[in-house]
Amino acid sequence: MTVQDVRAFNRFYTGLVGSLDHGRRLYAPYTLTESRVLYELARVPHLDAVDLRTRLDLDAGYLSRILNKFEDAGLIERGPSASDPRRRRVRLTTRGREAAAVLDERARDTVGALLDTVAPADRPRLAEAMRTIQDILGERRAGPQEIALREPHPGDLGWIVQRNAALYAAEYGWNADYEGLVARIVADFAEDHDPHLERVWIAERSGRPVGCVMCVRDEAPGTARLRLLLVEPEARGHGVGDRLVRAVLDFARGAGYRELVLWTNDVLAGARRIYQRHGFVLVAERAHRSFGKDLVGQDWRLDLRRSGE
Repeated sequence: MTVQDVRAFNRFYTGLVGSLDHGRRLYAPYTLTESRVLYELARVPHLDAVDLRTRLDLDAGYLSRILNKFEDAGLIERGPSASDPRRRRVRLTTRGREAAAVLDERARDTVGALLDTVAPADRPRLAEAMRTIQDILGERRAGPQEIALREPHPGDLGWIVQRNAALYAAEYGWNADYEGLVARIVADFAEDHDPHLERVWIAERSGRPVGCVMCVRDEAPGTARLRLLLVEPEARGHGVGDRLVRAVLDFARGAGYRELVLWTNDVLAGARRIYQRHGFVLVAERAHRSFGKDLVGQDWRLDLRRSGE
């Protein structure tokens, strides 16, 4: 790759983005930078101004002028930071959230119109190319502090199925039987779950999912089951898996479960190390033929009453 290759792509992409907003109404009445500020503030309940400046790589004076404008318009309110009184916390008002929602809807409609021109068979390849660019040029510089755990949004349950199938096929050669298993697990949760006793977490970085895990009721009374722990390759090594498992443990204890169990396979060495760190004990192993491979299934358990986690 040469400098000219990058510049050619940049010209193409800039022109594409410009064509999406041919009526110049995508961000109106705000500038592109002002819209980015609204978008970041809409993603979390509140941000410190210094963190907002770091995320967007903006000059302090420029950001201050934008925030002053937003405050005058009633879009934001500012106050002392909960973590450091010397900092200023920024959060959207009801009017600000409404403005951000309008911009988000316009963006979704515009990008949706663009995707309508892409053949369905080409969309996975396009998505993977976009992920590759993000991974190489930006995502891998992100630190663990930029990982957020949240509840699933519309489409995230489908993402869990797709990423499990794609990653396990690429890394372990598993066939479509595994995708079918994951699809059934996710469908059962989507169709009938008790939010007080069952939950899904999505690990998100820079606006896109990079991991997931589920906690569901098991057949045995007082027992919960951890399922579908997954961390994208580019997010590994930052403690994402530990945070997801910790979320399950805290939730299970709070819900009154006495025991947490899981089933995995011996080839998943990274996941097993996470389970061991959190106190899970291997209680049974059994060879089996599944997903097109000869595997050794493992049952692990954690006594939530005795664990000091």
